[in-house]
Amino acid sequence: MAFKLPELEYDYDALEPFIDTNTMELHYIKHHASYLKKFNAAIEGTELEMKNPKAIFSEVSKYGDEVRNNGGGFFNHALFWKILTPNGSEKMDEKLSDAIVKYFGTFEHLKDEFSDAAAKQFGSGWAWLIKKNNGELVVTSSPNQDNPLMDIAPIKGSPILCIDVWEHAYYLKYQNRRPDYVQAFWNIVNWEKVGELFNK
Repeated sequence: MAFKLPELEYDYDALEPFIDTNTMELHYIKHHASYLKKFNAAIEGTELEMKNPKAIFSEVSKYGDEVRNNGGGFFNHALFWKILTPNGSEKMDEKLSDAIVKYFGTFEHLKDEFSDAAAKQFGSGWAWLIKKNNGELVVTSSPNQDNPLMDIAPIKGSPILCIDVWEHAYYLKYQNRRPDYVQAFWNIVNWEKVGELFNK
């Protein structure tokens, strides 16, 4: 059964001025849709059609680059859209807030560490806040369309917050100013969704 492109929960212009309308539309209907099409083509007629992405990622090293790159591109973007919301969401789950203080000292320290990981990720990739199996929160990053659910990830865990730092995610508005894009990102984070992922 083919995977489907998830519907956005907001309009293309809803994240202005932090993410511009043109970038949002191109990112969703061109880049995300392309990853999905290639991912479905890569798994068509194989046992992977019956597995969910997380199960595939848990042994992704067994499969080719088409599965790894396009499966990651499909999954990572689907998560990214859910973590964004117009005007941001300031309400944070109490358990998540306590965990951030436990592992980072303050929210500002988390923000600084995550922003630094995003800004310094070499080339294309992602920055992540993940929850490890022992409950620890860790900031990490990954190249290309890899993610922390993959068996090839140096640091593994369940993603609860992420940012796309491929140039297609920000170049129309921010050009080469990736740190400006990363700072703008904090204005549109859906903390309710992050808390939901943390409590899963």
